[in-house]
Amino acid sequence: MATAAPSRRELRRSETTTEIKQVALRLMADGGPGAITLRAIAREMGMTANAVYSYFATRDDLVTALINDVYSELADTVEAARDTCPPADPAGRILAWACAFREWAVANSEGFRLIYGDPVPGYQPPAGGAAPEAEHRVCAGLTGLAAGAWPHAEKLYADSGFEWSDFDDKLVGEVAQDFPGLPPAAIAIALRIWGHLHGLVSLEILGHLRSQTSAPDKLYRNEIGHLVRSLGLTLPKQPS
Repeated sequence: MATAAPSRRELRRSETTTEIKQVALRLMADGGPGAITLRAIAREMGMTANAVYSYFATRDDLVTALINDVYSELADTVEAARDTCPPADPAGRILAWACAFREWAVANSEGFRLIYGDPVPGYQPPAGGAAPEAEHRVCAGLTGLAAGAWPHAEKLYADSGFEWSDFDDKLVGEVAQDFPGLPPAAIAIALRIWGHLHGLVSLEILGHLRSQTSAPDKLYRNEIGHLVRSLGLTLPKQPS
């Protein structure tokens, strides 16, 4: 059965909802996380505060929707990039994920700050978190990258000494469910990959690299290349 086309009213509501989110991110970019208020958004859009409240009952509802949208977009982006490389190419998958992560962050700096930067003052996320599904996808994706590298990295981590008790119980449970048989040292690799991805990107987004280098992309790719080789993997050949 064909789905009925949205009504004019539904389209207008969807467009206004999108605009509210865009204005919220712009306010955050200009004034920091604390600048996101429904009254400020109403002023920017020429609406009454009550009109904005008909779309989002509270400021926290809006922030939750923003985080969920941003995190889901990030998950879609890095998963799609990773899947351009086959599972038999763990180095290529790490590099593809890493490059897609940086490109997304640079193009969506406000969104990056929203999910990885300073928290919105006073924000109380719902039970289970603002974007549990997207967060799980990204976490599982990073662990999957580590799992793909593990056969090559195992000998390098043989005496690492990591135990399950070194990690959060929830994380351990998710890894056991998604990647049965993966040892605790592989979780350390997943966290290490995450740390390398976030380190230089965070410095770039926050403006700390601006006066240090004119080629942050080159520095980033070089750093990820060192990470890949440190896991016993060989970087894919670049087209000549």
